Amino acid sequence: MAAEVSFMVDTPRGSRAVSVTYRRQGTGEPLLLLHGIGHHLQAWDPVFELLAAERDVIAIDLPGFGTSPGLPDGVSYGLSTVVPVLAALCEALEIDRPHVAGNSLGGLLALELGREKLVRSVTALSPAGFWTPSERQYAFTVLRTMRQVARALPLPVIERMSRTAAGRTALTSTIYARPGRRSPAAVVAETLALRRAPGFEQTLAAGREVLFADDVPGVPVTVAWGSKDRLLLRRQGVRAKHTVPGARLVRLPGCGHVPMNDDPALVTRVILDGSRPVDGVSGTQHP
Repeated sequence: MAAEVSFMVDTPRGSRAVSVTYRRQGTGEPLLLLHGIGHHLQAWDPVFELLAAERDVIAIDLPGFGTSPGLPDGVSYGLSTVVPVLAALCEALEIDRPHVAGNSLGGLLALELGREKLVRSVTALSPAGFWTPSERQYAFTVLRTMRQVARALPLPVIERMSRTAAGRTALTSTIYARPGRRSPAAVVAETLALRRAPGFEQTLAAGREVLFADDVPGVPVTVAWGSKDRLLLRRQGVRAKHTVPGARLVRLPGCGHVPMNDDPALVTRVILDGSRPVDGVSGTQHP
């Protein structure tokens, strides 16, 4: 069952309220899950309960996505703004330096949280920010096209398409290597989430200037990339490894850009391995 938490953040216009929808379950060390642009917390459904067997799992709708309201007027969707919002969210939920796993945009945010030493460990699944200008332009064009299609299709058409494997493939094959595995209800919900996301355009605009070029020292980092990622090509994972030399680079065979649906067992294992208990002071990972 999803819940909502509200908290105050500092903005150029003074302290403003932000609300975030989240789902929380499990016991153990806290693990924050961050989805990609245009998606919602349900992207983690295939692995959520598997992770909750060993972690206190908190999946959120990022501000301006899913059912979380957009950021206050005048507040940007750039890293320098969203990361402090996530830090304030953790404080509101009484989470002390969680482990974090993120996909795409969420992976980029997870790495930035790690760079700011706000988390215990980072698992980034096909993170944004390791692209060349042409690769970024390609990804943004694909994302805008997906959004245009989602906004153009009437709801009855989306529902009808979602009932067949071919229709689910047409709607989601850009992000899933195995779209037939996604349930009809999930495909309808995520298509509507993409269509309605008030933070989509501003997040995409902020991403034009993003290039993750800094190491993440002192925090265990795992970078995992699907072998069939059609949005952010897997060679970007090699660049991520060069940028963060201490990172563990993992290949996800047969997985697309959003790998949680394509191979839940593998993704669960990668996240759990990457979020083994760490020393809260030194950040050293226990064997």
